Amino acid sequence: MHDVKPGDTILLADGHYMMPRYFDIRTDGVVLRGASGDPGRTILDGADSRHGELLGVTGCAGVTIADLTVQNVMWNGIKLNSDRGVQRVTIHNCVIRNVWQRGVKGVRVPAESREALRPRDCRIQYCLFINDRPKTFADDTADTPENFNGNYIGGIDVMYATGWVISDNVFVGIRGRTGEARGAIFLWHDARDCVVERNIIVDCDTGICLGNSYRGPGTRIHCTGCVVRNNFVTRTPETGILADYTFNCAIVHNTIHHPANRLGRLIRLVHDNDGLLVANNLLSGPPMRRDHLTGMVRETGNVSRVMTAFFADPESGDLHLSTPLPDEDGTARRVDQAPRDIDNDARGAVCAPGADEPMDDRS
Repeated sequence: MHDVKPGDTILLADGHYMMPRYFDIRTDGVVLRGASGDPGRTILDGADSRHGELLGVTGCAGVTIADLTVQNVMWNGIKLNSDRGVQRVTIHNCVIRNVWQRGVKGVRVPAESREALRPRDCRIQYCLFINDRPKTFADDTADTPENFNGNYIGGIDVMYATGWVISDNVFVGIRGRTGEARGAIFLWHDARDCVVERNIIVDCDTGICLGNSYRGPGTRIHCTGCVVRNNFVTRTPETGILADYTFNCAIVHNTIHHPANRLGRLIRLVHDNDGLLVANNLLSGPPMRRDHLTGMVRETGNVSRVMTAFFADPESGDLHLSTPLPDEDGTARRVDQAPRDIDNDARGAVCAPGADEPMDDRS
């Protein structure tokens, strides 16, 4: 890596590479990608690595990681060392498989340099995050019965993210040892102006989290101005979508299917969420849950009842509407935060609740 110049591309030939150690990118504008464009043909495997992390980005901007698989990693598959400055990273068309803490991790930024270093304008798109089974104690020596009980695992976990887009990804089977894993997508510690859209989440313990109930020193609000829209979320027994200590965020036009959700948390609002808009979500199962909720929250156009028969293939996570909703559930007023649906088709002024806008409902 010492010979790589700013803007260089590193092309990896097809192959299954057993990585002996952590690989860190420290040069602006570098592109690391599989040569064929098929992530299944270029595999970086951490099973024999002497480190618990596989790929890192440190002290640079404009890096792209694309068209490859990262798998069998004890801790972090792709780690953004944002405490040392990481900006404008794109992770595109990658498979993140059997990573036992975080598929993508953005670390805490020191308070004294936070505004200068906070990770800005990153994109994670068209990736598959998948685990073949729930986590066990054997997967991660740092996750023990004395601390996280085998549940310290998630998909994307980023602190201080600013202007990020997390879109068009699929998350499957991100599960903890006892079914209490962290979010497939988790933004917290003063994340700002991020968009989470058009993702499909299936059989993960927890779906999308804007914040959580732990704030830590110096954190009052976890997420400001973030939008969660047009996502399909299926069978997330811990929580589908969470807002916990947010300000002026929006959760709009998502479809969440889990009639048997054990905690009744398809959408859960906790603590202070001043300025939150929760609109036009389709909850196939229990209604929205509110715990210790404060702040001015606007709720409109949300529908909650079992909708299994209306979806194209709910077992696999395809929550497109194959049958029109009943008249009493089938119309909402479009909101400015979601002018298009999960297929990027335009919504009319009168539209359907949920992420999918059926063709005959557009006007």
